[in-house]
Amino acid sequence: MPILADWDLSISVDQVLRGQGADPQMIRGRSPKIVEAAEWALSEGLNLIQPRVLYESYEIEELRHEKLRLKNGSELTGSLIAQHLGPASSVVIVLSTIGSALENRSNEVSSEDLILGLALDGLGSAAVEILANANCNFFENQASSLNQSTSIPLSPGMLGWTVEVGQREIFDLLDSDKIDVSLTESMLMIPRKSLTHILGMGADMLELGTSCDYCSLRETCRYQDHYAEA
Repeated sequence: MPILADWDLSISVDQVLRGQGADPQMIRGRSPKIVEAAEWALSEGLNLIQPRVLYESYEIEELRHEKLRLKNGSELTGSLIAQHLGPASSVVIVLSTIGSALENRSNEVSSEDLILGLALDGLGSAAVEILANANCNFFENQASSLNQSTSIPLSPGMLGWTVEVGQREIFDLLDSDKIDVSLTESMLMIPRKSLTHILGMGADMLELGTSCDYCSLRETCRYQDHYAEA
């Protein structure tokens, strides 16, 4: 089961602020202390980020009644799966993490300075999101070299694929111990700065919008325009 560890993550102060759920433009005008904390977090925390991506590819046997059966006998289930992966010939299961070192440091700092601790947490959120986007590009390029294309990344919690169902299906298909990630009974990943997604690959994949279109927060999210441009 391959592990990709050679990632050069370029992270900006604005991305750290966004990782805290803040609007960078608004914060720069109103809260310079938070901007300074984000700048400090970048200098303090970058060397604590340990990006690793575990993945495995599986050939698809058939899609029937919102159940995608893989040739190893496993299944991915849900209306989101059926909507996007019908034309796929294979699926890539992906688990991304930045490790626990930054999270541990954030917890330590928070006990003394909550603003700095939250800035480190925002750095972690930004880093794992950038890592997930980077590996999507990696697999898109891999598909292109085979004259194929990919689906949008599908993650547990998107409309039509619940966390309870999707997260368990993904972890059943990956040996997450290889990168020291575990899943609790409540479907929480440890370390917390970890993300999962799957990508369908095939010669006849369809363009069906963006991940934001299927996010349960799409009606209230302030950053849809940002992610559309990313």
